[in-house]
Amino acid sequence: MIRKAFKLKVNPGQFEEYKKRHGHVFPELIEAIKAAGASNYSIFLDEDTGCLFGYVELESIDKWNGVSKTDACQKWWRYMEDIMETNPDRSPKSVELTEMFYLA
Repeated sequence: MIRKAFKLKVNPGQFEEYKKRHGHVFPELIEAIKAAGASNYSIFLDEDTGCLFGYVELESIDKWNGVSKTDACQKWWRYMEDIMETNPDRSPKSVELTEMFYLA
């Protein structure tokens, strides 16, 4: 199993909207994420900075990266781009985090 952590950023004043939208994630996106072998996917918010911390457990980085190419993910990015920092391709700006400690 691969543990992956990353950070994103939600725009100021959009915390509740971000949470609301994630309460209704597109079923086809959840299907794609699960089909890629991802589990234990969590996103946490630091309200002081607007930074989001994401954590997911994966079977394969290649399968995880493949999710971004699905229609469901592309649709989700279009839906979320107005409340997050995004790249020109509408993907959320994301920074991978380096694991510094793990206690099983």
